[in-house]
Amino acid sequence: MTPRRILCFCVTIGLIASLTACSGVRKQLGLDKSSPDEFKVVSRAPLTLPPDFNLRPPEPGAPRPQVGTPADQAKRAVFRVGDDQAPAVSELIPYDGRSYGERALLVAAGAENADPDIRVVIDRETDRINDESTDFIDTLVFWRNEPPPGAVLDAEGESKRLQENATLGKSVTEGETPTIEREEKALFEF
Repeated sequence: MTPRRILCFCVTIGLIASLTACSGVRKQLGLDKSSPDEFKVVSRAPLTLPPDFNLRPPEPGAPRPQVGTPADQAKRAVFRVGDDQAPAVSELIPYDGRSYGERALLVAAGAENADPDIRVVIDRETDRINDESTDFIDTLVFWRNEPPPGAVLDAEGESKRLQENATLGKSVTEGETPTIEREEKALFEF
């Protein structure tokens, strides 16, 4: 290689290096990263045939068929003629202190179709679960097969007391209620 060729090569390399420092040249050479502007990106619908492709395009200046005349619009607005919508909110949930918006939200959530006895159903299911857990806890705590401690009513004694109160003309609640006293068992006695 001659010195002249080396000089031309170095000048060309220097010129390319100095040009790449300019942003316009870097962009045109493809050296800059260019991401699309998110505000200019437009999504395009896929090219498909509409379900009824025999429809004619609308005539310029012609009235829209779904709007109708002003008389038809007024009739629909006032009398709800030709309206296939659901009944009004005030028909489904009458005014009960809630605002119109709250009642509309309840209608949208389907509150008018709610089971009125849902609280009874939930209480029954919850009681069943609680009874099962109570039996398990009682078994763990008392570890004996006997009812939990408490007073047991003596049926014969109570019957006699009620009969005596009735013959003497006393109130049903007067007198002491007879109970059955349980014997205390030893620690390892079953």
